[in-house]
Amino acid sequence: MLGTLTLLLLCQLAGELAARLLHLPVPGPVLGMLLLFAGLLLRGGVPAAIQDTAGGLLRHLSLLFVPAGVGVMVHVSRLETEALPIVVALFGSTLFGIAVTAKLMAFLLSRGDPRLEEEQPAGSSAKGDRT
Repeated sequence: MLGTLTLLLLCQLAGELAARLLHLPVPGPVLGMLLLFAGLLLRGGVPAAIQDTAGGLLRHLSLLFVPAGVGVMVHVSRLETEALPIVVALFGSTLFGIAVTAKLMAFLLSRGDPRLEEEQPAGSSAKGDRT
């Protein structure tokens, strides 16, 4: 477990170094995760040791949220003074995301699947109308 945890941390370190040295707008841990993913693809699978270590980390994932919770509590006064802009940004971004998703879904559904159109008998509609 110690060796695989070291491997995970080395991937994160490599990603962090790459992000800082190349001035990339991507967080180092994300690059490290991509490096780990590429390595696992090259290897052809995930070794059992890495699966066990990742499972152990996931079982205790809630402990990793403690520092974030402490940060929220430390800055609670700032959150109170800026509550309205935060709420507006949250609702606005949520509504925007839903609207974009709905438009994209409508566009994709309007295109249809050409394979389905070929399989239908002549005279029938794609919506299943029976006349």
